[in-house]
Amino acid sequence: MSTLAKAVEDYLSLRRKLGYKLHDPGIYLKYFVSFLEGEGASYITTELALRWATQPTNVQPAHWAARLRAVRLFAKHHSAFDPRTEVPPLGLLPHRPRRRQPYIYSAQEIRQLIEAAKRLPSTSGLRPWTYSTLLGLLAVTGMRLSEALALDRDDVDLRGGVLTIRRTKFGKTRLVPVHPTTREALKAYLHRRDRIFPAVTTPGFFLSEWGTRLEQSRVRRAFYALSRQVGLRRASDHHGPRLHDMRHAFAVGTVLRWYREGVDVDPRMPVLSTYLGHRHVSDTYWYLSSVPELLRLAAARLERSQGGTRHDDLG
Repeated sequence: MSTLAKAVEDYLSLRRKLGYKLHDPGIYLKYFVSFLEGEGASYITTELALRWATQPTNVQPAHWAARLRAVRLFAKHHSAFDPRTEVPPLGLLPHRPRRRQPYIYSAQEIRQLIEAAKRLPSTSGLRPWTYSTLLGLLAVTGMRLSEALALDRDDVDLRGGVLTIRRTKFGKTRLVPVHPTTREALKAYLHRRDRIFPAVTTPGFFLSEWGTRLEQSRVRRAFYALSRQVGLRRASDHHGPRLHDMRHAFAVGTVLRWYREGVDVDPRMPVLSTYLGHRHVSDTYWYLSSVPELLRLAAARLERSQGGTRHDDLG
């Protein structure tokens, strides 16, 4: 192992112990070290970092920026150990990723997906119940798919109706209370999976056909098939509504309900942000910014608070 490769391993290990996951940066840095070795370079220069970061020609500029950022952060750290290290300056690739426009599922579409999941073929008999329960949980809690699949049996408190989310995006544990109907659905799933697999070695809550923890890749492939069955995607579509969009739909549905009930929404947004596991409340507001019905309700609320003044009364 080269000196730089060892330095990358030590750097990633240190930051992960501090709570950072560094999945993509870890991949980027390993490829970057291989690139340096291929160039015969024993230390980092800005020219090499920039040339490596912009190698893929079929990606968005934001991808180049993400690659260079991973190198910059490592170089900043490594410069304390190797003074020859050049730290690429900020602003070389000033691109930010564009957030994808969310798809807001209707309640009917979510029901159709869940019903289609109940008809999935299964050798053990568990698969339809695993997928229908998982989809229902994502829809009514707004959890990330990774969080739901990381749930262990001990994280699901069926007596108190609370889920403990440990493996979050930002490394912070949070508690997610669930509705009594959700608790009953989880209880029914647990009873069925324990009957089919009475002795499992995994602590995972959601199980595959083989009694192992359910994997993201399998869930996504099954979801794509289900979304085609119910008409959310055509057979040839490579893009369409995502599982993650259920999170957006939950946030939007919650705020819509608050508006319709006459609730003062702004003081409750930090609560929703905490429930969803967002780092900043602005991330929660972004979920809501492109929904016409929400904008109309917010405008109507503002108009009432200003005494009913209309724009066409201002002339």
